[in-house]
Amino acid sequence: MRDPRYDILFEPVKIGPVTCKNRFYQVPHCNGLSATLPRGHAAMRGVKAEGGWGAVCTDILSIHPSSDSTPFPQVKLWESGDEKSLRLLTDAIHAHGALAGAELAHGGWAVANRYTREPMLSPTDFPSRRDPMQAKAMDKADIKAYRGWHKRAALKAKEVGFDIIYVYAADDLELLQFFLSRRRNHRIDEYGGPLENRVRLLREVIEDTKDAVGDTCGVVVRYTIDELSGPDGIVAEEEGRDIIAMLAELPDAWDVKVSGWPEDSQTSRFAKEGYQEPYAKYVKQVTTKPVIGTGRFTSPDSMVSQVRRGILDLIGSARPSIADPFLPKKIDEGRLEDIRECIGCNMCVASYNVGAPINCTQNPTIGEEYKRGWHPERYRPARSEKPVLIVGAGPSGLECAQALGNRGYEVHLAEATRDLGGRVTRESQLAGLSEWARVREWRVGQLNKMTNVSVYRESEMTATDVFDMGVETVVIATGANWRADGFGRSNHKAIALGSDVHVYTPDDVMAGTQIEGPVLVFDDDDFYMGGVVAETLKARGLQVSLATPNAAVSAWTANTLEQFKIQQRLLELDIDLHVTRNLAGASNGQAELACVFTGRRQSIPAASIVMVTARLPRIGLYEELATRLASEPDAPVTTLARIGDCITPGTIASAVFSGRRFAEEFEQEFDGLLRLTTEPVEIEDVARFRALHQDRTAASESFTS
Repeated sequence: MRDPRYDILFEPVKIGPVTCKNRFYQVPHCNGLSATLPRGHAAMRGVKAEGGWGAVCTDILSIHPSSDSTPFPQVKLWESGDEKSLRLLTDAIHAHGALAGAELAHGGWAVANRYTREPMLSPTDFPSRRDPMQAKAMDKADIKAYRGWHKRAALKAKEVGFDIIYVYAADDLELLQFFLSRRRNHRIDEYGGPLENRVRLLREVIEDTKDAVGDTCGVVVRYTIDELSGPDGIVAEEEGRDIIAMLAELPDAWDVKVSGWPEDSQTSRFAKEGYQEPYAKYVKQVTTKPVIGTGRFTSPDSMVSQVRRGILDLIGSARPSIADPFLPKKIDEGRLEDIRECIGCNMCVASYNVGAPINCTQNPTIGEEYKRGWHPERYRPARSEKPVLIVGAGPSGLECAQALGNRGYEVHLAEATRDLGGRVTRESQLAGLSEWARVREWRVGQLNKMTNVSVYRESEMTATDVFDMGVETVVIATGANWRADGFGRSNHKAIALGSDVHVYTPDDVMAGTQIEGPVLVFDDDDFYMGGVVAETLKARGLQVSLATPNAAVSAWTANTLEQFKIQQRLLELDIDLHVTRNLAGASNGQAELACVFTGRRQSIPAASIVMVTARLPRIGLYEELATRLASEPDAPVTTLARIGDCITPGTIASAVFSGRRFAEEFEQEFDGLLRLTTEPVEIEDVARFRALHQDRTAASESFTS
C-alpha cells in the first residue's frame, strides 16, 4: 500500500491537450537499439510503461538526412519504413496507459552525416566536432527548409501515435541550441546578435509545431538552461531564464537541463542526486507551464521535495528508469525496499557511445526484453526441484542467486569472507564509488526475503566440501585478482623490477594495505580503477604519480562521460600525470618510464608501484572440481559452470549479466540463437537492394571476363 506522503507523485499533470497520469516522466534517452532493432526498442520502452511511468519518450529522433549520426545508433523519421517501426513503439507504450513522446532532433554541425553525406548545417561556419570538415552557414532558404522538415516530422510523429512532440534545443547537440548560444551563433541578420534575434528560430519552430499538432499533441521544449561554459554561454540566472521568460507560455511544458551531455549525465563519482536543482529552480519563476527536470532521482522523498518546493512538476528520469523500470509501481505499492537504485556508473551511456545496445549494471534485463525474453520483475518458474550451489557472493553470484531464487529453486550461496558483495563491496570503499554498494544492497535485500535461499558466510569451499553437499548443480563465481607483474594491454610479459621495489595491486589498496610513498600508479587498464586508486592513495597522504601508455588518463571513461572530469580532478589534487608513458622498469626508489612513440626514458621517484593492468580469474576451485569429476564417475555433481569474472574479468555490469544469464537459461530449452534481427520493415527495399547487388556482381564478372 502506498505511503500517503507520496500521493502527490501520482497526481495527473496536463501537458496541453494530453494528460500524464502521474508525475513520473521518462525523459528522452539513448538506448542503442534505434531503428535497426525496432522490436527490441519497443519492448524496452513498453516495459517502462508497464512499470508505471506516466510518459515514455524516445531518444533523439532524427528529422532529416542532414542530421545523420552514423555510426551512433539513431531513430529516424526520414527513411521508408520508419513510421512502421515507430508504430511498434507507440503501441507498446500505449498498451500500459502511458503517453508516448517523440524527441524530434536535428544535430546541425554536431553530426557528421557519414551515411547520407549531406552537408552539415550550422548558424555560422563551424568546424565539425569529429571529422575534417566544416558545416555550412545556413541561409534563409536553409532555415525555411529546416522549419518545413520539423513540421513534417511532427505530423508524421502524430500519425504514428505519439502524444508528446518535442522541440529540442539542448545537450550541445541540437541545431536550435546552437542558434540560441552566443558561442555558436555569430550571425548578423535577424537570427543572430541580440537575444531576441537568437530566440527567433526557436519561437518559429514552437509555433510551427503547435500549428501542426497542437490540437491533439502536447508540445514540449527541451532546453539547456545553462551551458556551464561561463559568461560567453547561456547562464541559468541570466539568458537562461530570459529565454524562458520570452517564450514562457508558448509550449505546453518545459523540459530543462544543463549541457553538454557529460554535465547533464554526471556519474555518482562527481554528482549526487538532485544536482541540477540550482539551475532548474529559475524556471517556475517565469512560466506557469509544467516543468520537467532531471537529477538522477532514486528517492521518492527527494521527488516529493522537488514538487512541494515548486522546483519541478514532473520528475524526469533516464538512468533511474533504466536501473528500475518499475520504480513508479514500487512506490505506488509501498515496496520502496525493492527499488533497484541507479548507481550512476553510466554503463548505459557507454553502450551507446561504443555503438552497442543498452546495458545496465543494476538491471541486466534492459535491452534483453525482446532479444532474450527477459523481464525485470517476472521470472520463468523452476522446471525441477534440483538445488543449486553457488560459490562466491560477488555481483555475479548474488544476481544468480536472487534470480534462481525468484524462479523457485532451492539455492545455497557460499561466500569465503564475512562480507557479501565481492568486488562491489571492496570497490565501493574507493574514492567516489560509495553508491556502487547499491549493487550488493539490493540483491542482499532480495535474498533476505527468500526462504528458499540459504547464505553461508565465511565458508571457503574445497572440492571435498562441494561434493559433501551432494548438490548436482554447482556454479563457481569466485571472481578475479589483479595481476602484480605488469602484464596487460601494453606489456605481454612481466615487467622487470628490482628486488627492492614494493609492488601492489588495487586488491592491496582496497584491503587497506599500508603503502610506502612516493607511489606510482601504473594504469594500463584505461577504465576507472587507475584514477580512483590514485585519488584514494592521495587521500591517505601519499605523494602519487600516475603513468599510462594511453594519451589520456582513464581513457575508456570517455564513453562514460567522465574522462575530462577524472583528469581534471587528478591534476587539481597535484597528482603527477605521465601520459603516453609505459613502465620500463624500477629499482633503487626510481621508476623508469618510456615514451610509447620514441622509447625515450625518464626516471621518477617511486618507492612503491601499484599495478593496474590485467586480472586473472580465480579458477582454482573450478579446476579442482573439473579434475575430480573427470576421474570420479560417481561424483554427485552433474552440472559445473562458471559465471562472472572467473570466466572473463570485465565490468561489474558484465558480471551481473553473466549471473542473470545462467539463472535465466538454467534447465531451459535454449538453442543459443537470439532474436537479434527483425523482419524487414519494407520488403520492397530489401528486394531492390538484392537486385542491385546482383546487377553489380554480374557487371563485375562481365568486366573481369
